Amino acid sequence: MKKTIHNHRRHWLKQVRGLGLLALGFCVNPMSAFAKKEDADEAIKKITGGAAIREGKVTLTIPPLVENGNLVVLKVSVDSPMTASDYVKTIHVVAEGNPLPNIFTVYLSPRSGTANITTRVRLADSQKVWAIAQMSNGSYWQGSADTLVTLSACTEMV
Repeated sequence: MKKTIHNHRRHWLKQVRGLGLLALGFCVNPMSAFAKKEDADEAIKKITGGAAIREGKVTLTIPPLVENGNLVVLKVSVDSPMTASDYVKTIHVVAEGNPLPNIFTVYLSPRSGTANITTRVRLADSQKVWAIAQMSNGSYWQGSADTLVTLSACTEMV
């Protein structure tokens, strides 16, 4: 009798665990972890406050093919004299496929000397990446690049 109750309870617990994993699978869709183009557009609107963004002045360099999205070298340079009257205030990097599209923001001043940044970022998937620079006169300039990521990052379940 005791053995039968124990086996029945164990069988019931296995079924409940299976249902729980199934429900978790429906709730946590891996594709919902990636941002979409609309999310990136919204992040850009928050950055600029809806102001117009011009093409040019900003050069974003990223490899066109990345084997592993966990460590992607990204370079941003902005054509600016970096004087007290004409300098880059901020550089924002936005990736449309990452869970949080606004990857990072860098604050600069005339004392920075140059508006050049080299760093490493994580990219969740093949996507378009933008670098948006806000100038001291309030104007926004952008540059972008597409990259193909063969092994995605930023997708671990926490």
